[in-house]
Amino acid sequence: MENKLTQKQKKSISVAGLLVTLGVVYGDIGTSPLYVMKALIEGNGGLASVTNEFIYGALSLVIWTLTLLTSIKYVLIALRADNHGEGGIFSLYALIRKKAGWLIIPAIIGGAALLADGILTPAVTVTTAVEGLRTLPSYVSVFGTGQGTVILITLVIISLLFLIQRFGTEVIGKFFGPLMFLWFLMIGFIGLVNVWGNIAIFHSLSPVYGIQFLFSENNKAGFLILGSVFLATTGAEALYSDLGHVGRKNIYLTWPYVKICLLLSYLGQGAWLLKVKDNEQLQALKGFNPFFEIMPDHFRIIGVVAATLAAIIASQALISGSYTLVSEAIKLKLLPRLKIIYPSSSKGQLYIPIVNTILWVSCLGVVLYFKNSEHMESAYGLAITITMLMTSILLFNYLLIKKVPKLLAGTMIVFFGLLEMTFFISSVSKFLHGGFVTIIIAATIMIVMVVWHKANKIEQDFVKEVSLEDYKERLKEIKAEKSIPQYATNLVYLTSKETPGMVDNEIMYSIFDKQPKRAEVYWFVNILVTDEPRTMEYTVENFGTNDIFKIQLRLGFRVHQQVSTYLRQVVIDLMKEGTIEKQPQKWSTNKFNQNIGDFCFVLVREELSIDSELSNMSLFMMSMKLAIKKVSVSPIKWCGLEYTDVKIEHVPLLLGNRKKTNLKRVPLK
Repeated sequence: MENKLTQKQKKSISVAGLLVTLGVVYGDIGTSPLYVMKALIEGNGGLASVTNEFIYGALSLVIWTLTLLTSIKYVLIALRADNHGEGGIFSLYALIRKKAGWLIIPAIIGGAALLADGILTPAVTVTTAVEGLRTLPSYVSVFGTGQGTVILITLVIISLLFLIQRFGTEVIGKFFGPLMFLWFLMIGFIGLVNVWGNIAIFHSLSPVYGIQFLFSENNKAGFLILGSVFLATTGAEALYSDLGHVGRKNIYLTWPYVKICLLLSYLGQGAWLLKVKDNEQLQALKGFNPFFEIMPDHFRIIGVVAATLAAIIASQALISGSYTLVSEAIKLKLLPRLKIIYPSSSKGQLYIPIVNTILWVSCLGVVLYFKNSEHMESAYGLAITITMLMTSILLFNYLLIKKVPKLLAGTMIVFFGLLEMTFFISSVSKFLHGGFVTIIIAATIMIVMVVWHKANKIEQDFVKEVSLEDYKERLKEIKAEKSIPQYATNLVYLTSKETPGMVDNEIMYSIFDKQPKRAEVYWFVNILVTDEPRTMEYTVENFGTNDIFKIQLRLGFRVHQQVSTYLRQVVIDLMKEGTIEKQPQKWSTNKFNQNIGDFCFVLVREELSIDSELSNMSLFMMSMKLAIKKVSVSPIKWCGLEYTDVKIEHVPLLLGNRKKTNLKRVPLK
């Protein structure tokens, strides 16, 4: 039988929902005007090298990159590839993982790269925003134009941002939407004011200018300029990942407003550059950033504050997205269990201490290593091009599953694949300039994922499973043996075996060989993480008895695994239908528990047996996994068993054939 424990909540369209979407989804891509034009100008040799052809061509590349990758690939195509309303690379993988085993490769690579690239986002956005202070005469008169104060302020802001994560961001999160609405309104209006005086900038809307500029002598960076152009669309992957938080319709309704404001900001900066490109005073300006320079002097302090707030919101969205990404990877058995805290009642609000610490320390390290946004921009975006390529591969397979004609699906993967490969090649040049930082982090995360995934596969291949039908009579005998003290009323084992009627051999070893365990009811619980995000169902096998049950909890990959709570509901359901008898507790102080006996959960913890006969690579993978498990969160906390009676038993994990012993008997001297 199956019992649905909850129902999926649908996203409704409302003003509040649209504001939440602005606050959650667009922080990363919404702050790109802070540094895109700045990076393009610096990469071309500074303002003195800027020509009309450069402005039209560079803007054309930005506009069409934003259109092709963000609007078409992600908004129009990827958002349709939702997993029951959830998005992101792991949600997409969960949809198609049964199609082919090799699809785990792009999922792991893309997920690791997305986590690694996220470390640079808070660093580059906050640093760029704070650098805007140097455009204020009042700030310069007190602190000068040095970078030291900027770095200090940036480190303080980033540290405060990570420190508040443990308390939850539900309250301040309510202000993110209105603030981002005002942010887009501000950058769009300032851009429009500058465009109004020079409508010739609309030449940039033609892709011809961008293509010609790539091969022009005025483009001193050559194809490598695409690495800076790509910065305009780095938030596209985050947009897809946040689908589950806000819903597709809310993104559809808000994206036109966001894109128009972004385009006006870029066009406004371009129009202003057309007027001032020959200004020698501006050409000599250190750290020249057109985003701040186009603002009126009296408004600039407001612009700097607004940019800093927008950078904080972008960073917050990315940090929350990292928690969700890691949580999904854990549920999909790509990462070890980590301690997860739910600081508020809001859906999707979770906090992973070790992830928070790693992100925090890494962000501080990036700021201290690169020292200014110019150097950070040279490394920014490299890993995200990898993620986009991997997403394209997964999207292609999703389209095939959905019976999209192969020619159409193939055209999509070839077009976007070539486009993203071009961006990747142009970004590779950033490797020695700092890109190696994100690549090293991505490689580290990927190695952990590969080890965890491979070791799980080895266990599935070698760990012996046994049939409960074969042990049914022996379990009844031990239950009837009154000379053995009763171990528990309800004895519960967690089993990794999903096959009906089957459990791990180590469980039977624990019941009969370690210490004979007599109980009134034996429960064998398997947790199946489904491809859907929020499934909450269970199945029951009773083997024709009223005291031996195998329960399969079918939980979505975004559902917290509160096994004790769920099992108690299962017991109540079975008692109501008369499948099992009531278990009266004479001394219970809680009326709710008067008809339910005590529970004892036995967790069998494997220790790799030295007698295992495996290949050196398999032994290495298993040793690595068991070493990682020692620093990961315990199964007790992960399964929500902190407040129940839990016993942990260590059993030898024998994989493969047992090694032969060659012990030789010799005569006694």
